[in-house]
Amino acid sequence: MASGLYDAITEFFNLMKKLGFYIAGFLLLSSFIFHEKPAYKSVVHNNFTTGELLNYHVTFGIFSVGEAKMEIKDKTFRVNGRKCYRVDVHGKTTGLVSWVAKVNDVWGAYVDTAALIPHISYRKIRENNYKKDELVKFDHNTNMIEYKVVDKKTGKFKEPLYFKAPDNVRDMVGGYMYLRTLDFNSFKIGDTIRVDAFFEDTFYDFQIMYKGTEIVKTKIGKINCHKLVPIMPDNKLFDGENSIAVWFSADRNKIPVRIEASMFVGKAGVEIEKTHGLLHPLNIVTKKQS
Repeated sequence: MASGLYDAITEFFNLMKKLGFYIAGFLLLSSFIFHEKPAYKSVVHNNFTTGELLNYHVTFGIFSVGEAKMEIKDKTFRVNGRKCYRVDVHGKTTGLVSWVAKVNDVWGAYVDTAALIPHISYRKIRENNYKKDELVKFDHNTNMIEYKVVDKKTGKFKEPLYFKAPDNVRDMVGGYMYLRTLDFNSFKIGDTIRVDAFFEDTFYDFQIMYKGTEIVKTKIGKINCHKLVPIMPDNKLFDGENSIAVWFSADRNKIPVRIEASMFVGKAGVEIEKTHGLLHPLNIVTKKQS
């Protein structure tokens, strides 16, 4: 039983790494569709504010394997002379699962409050004996990205890599913030967005399809949502081109409510279980009775 569970959890977190790329491509759509000068093009938004906290429950098949949270810190910061949100995404295994697959990851960024573009982003990955620390600095005046990784032996940053970037380029976290400002009500079912996504040092051709609205049943109640599906290429991990789906609340918050990924070895899921500090009421159709 322990061996089977370990194999399942290992597959799950391998999925999360690959899923991270596909969601990254999805969230980076604004980097290549909405790229205009000047460097700091303001994005009008009224979808979130400081102090927001979203808690999620993570499953693999019938197993409860972990928890995640997305947090906008309760104050703003100054980076490159600009006012910024600090946004952190945490994910970790919990309970008995952490004995066989210990994971504690942090993805974060300082995101411009006006332009919703990152000035600094970072990752701190802790997965069993695997560790990775990286730091990315964005210069939106010169469209250059500086990427640094900590050397595992010395504990110091290696020599940085530099990349020429499009205007208003976003990372995963900045893309997630921007995505929440889009008007999904203007989309029609079957509409497809084509994206040339940049992740680390490679560009990818990527497509996302809008699937309309659905009511999603969660622990906090039934929530009316917009459904979006990345179109997956043939691969050995995901089961079909519609194997990943993401649901965002159909209200002014537009928070991620659920992510589902169907693999050949089972189904992984991430689902909202608690919210705090939302700027607007959540669109709950039927509240969960306590």
